[in-house]
Amino acid sequence: MTHRTDTALLVIDAQESFRQRSDDWAATANPRVLDNIARLVGQSRADGDLIVWVTHAEAGTGGVFDPALGFVRVVSELEPLEGEALIAKTSVNAFTTTDLHRRLMVRGIRRVVICGIRTEQCCETTARVASDLGFQVEFVTDATTTSAIEPGETYAAVSGEDLMRRTESVLGGRGFATIVTTRQRARTSAAT
Repeated sequence: MTHRTDTALLVIDAQESFRQRSDDWAATANPRVLDNIARLVGQSRADGDLIVWVTHAEAGTGGVFDPALGFVRVVSELEPLEGEALIAKTSVNAFTTTDLHRRLMVRGIRRVVICGIRTEQCCETTARVASDLGFQVEFVTDATTTSAIEPGETYAAVSGEDLMRRTESVLGGRGFATIVTTRQRARTSAAT
């Protein structure tokens, strides 16, 4: 597969593991996340961008992120094509426990577009690390989702929607990323 641009789409943790947590998935803050990711993937394929599918694995845990159970795979609606990069991470961000940085450098990637599951966790953390590594970062919030954080002994409850807005504010307001929508990303892509 030929990659014509200096841009990579990072699809973070859009994997079956999350749907196995049925209560959590039913309460997702963005029910259109998979549709929006699919739009980004289609546009990136048309533009010749590098597409990297990242999944999260926790081997030996017996939970939904344990590869032995078969849920650590991209959801069927977002079928990766042959030749598109598939990497598994064991840390929150997509760089620390993978060779993602090397892969991006070898391809001459300067811009990463981030989408996926757990807006404030794996997606945001990947955006911060990418920024620290010198990449231009576009964060497509409407192609991410999360669910509420229930209250704990030392912290308050936060809705999924509030987590998504907070992530936009922190990433955009602190200069880690440019916040865009799926529609804006499509227009930007068409203009280049």
